[in-house]
Amino acid sequence: MNCLVKKESSSTVSFNKKEFYKNVFALVIPMAIQNLINVGVLAADVFMLGKVGENSLSGASLAGQIYYVMTLFLFGLTSGATVLTSQYWGKRDITTIEKILALGMKSAVLVTSIFAVVSFIIPDKLLRIFTSEPAVIAEGVIYLRIIAFSFVITGITQTYLLVMRSVERVMVATVVYFVSLICNVALNAVFIFGLLGCPSMGVVGAGLGTLISRIIELILVGGYARIYNKEIKFRWKYFLKCDRWLIKDFLIFALPVVMNEVLWGIGGSANTAILGHMGSAAVAANSVAQVARQLATVVTFGISTATAIYLGKTIGEKKKELAKVYAKRFIGMSIILGILGGVMILLFSPLAISFLELSLQAKKYLKFMFFVMSYFVMAQAYNCTLIVGIFRAGGDTKIGLKFDVISMWGFSILTGALAAFVFKCSVPIVYVLLMSDELIKIPLATIRYRKYIWLRDITREA
Repeated sequence: MNCLVKKESSSTVSFNKKEFYKNVFALVIPMAIQNLINVGVLAADVFMLGKVGENSLSGASLAGQIYYVMTLFLFGLTSGATVLTSQYWGKRDITTIEKILALGMKSAVLVTSIFAVVSFIIPDKLLRIFTSEPAVIAEGVIYLRIIAFSFVITGITQTYLLVMRSVERVMVATVVYFVSLICNVALNAVFIFGLLGCPSMGVVGAGLGTLISRIIELILVGGYARIYNKEIKFRWKYFLKCDRWLIKDFLIFALPVVMNEVLWGIGGSANTAILGHMGSAAVAANSVAQVARQLATVVTFGISTATAIYLGKTIGEKKKELAKVYAKRFIGMSIILGILGGVMILLFSPLAISFLELSLQAKKYLKFMFFVMSYFVMAQAYNCTLIVGIFRAGGDTKIGLKFDVISMWGFSILTGALAAFVFKCSVPIVYVLLMSDELIKIPLATIRYRKYIWLRDITREA
């Protein structure tokens, strides 16, 4: 980051706006592309399996919930690590960053190994959490057992790439994920529909395409780490043994993020489970609606990640007043992009509904879910920039956990479950309640932001 400060005091900070936005979008654009590519991988499975049938689509979607919960553990671990690495990057402490990378990698391998074993041994029991329909479970079991072999690979590559993001090396992930997307879409088309002389394998083909693509990602990441990255290395000595003080700091800042992401992710899975018990039409519609949400938020999630990196580095450079100014700018960008994302969902919803081979009931649900998602993504863009970006940049990692306990588990999931199973409400009513948590977070996050509790330097002196 270039030094943008012209004058810094407790009362006013002036900075070069042109340079600020140039530096920010140098981070945001590659990360938005990465998010779009990651969603594109999921969208490829959804749309292709949507052409095969509703059971295949629902089964793969529910199996994907297991993978999703696992990636939330990973994101929590790596986000906790990047809270530290971004500030140490501001200090240019490369040795500590390499230690954090190794510690994050060790944690990721442990977590993904557990998920892989459980998913392969008892996939049917996991899927029964989300649905009781035998045909959907049967398709999901096939898909889950195949992609279970990719879990540890995902842990290694995702941890490395996310830590690289925190030290402003964002293009490597863009290249890796782009190649993976091309391979995944091509392999899915060949395996699912039986192109180029291959047999038509349906959901099996979707699983194989995903697995092979993850292997390609690992090869690319390994090549980059070995050949091109000369400054920050993965070192086995740090993987095998790490400083106690660093483990303590890692746990202090990472564990709340892990718990936050997992509770949030399990909350999303709980929403899917509630809808899953209301019929396959609701599951299929929600699967598509979630893809639409992810497509509409690729840039806003890029903003939140850039916020954490940029502010973390600024705080590590001891420029707290400048960090306050940056934070306001990031919030403004998130509001504008959130509105654009909501409008995009409304504009493209008719095309998506007409394209998919869904039942009339599923299409009716999907139309309403798109409307709910249009305002949901606006609130999520704002909250994500504050909680994942601004608060975590300064080590305020516990507050997101508290917010989710209050808004998601204390209200949206509770009222949604009661509406579905006790009061027997319709799918639209249940869906509105399940998607209400982001609206509740807005005043909570705003009050926290204005207190500036998040503005802390958490690094240690060498």
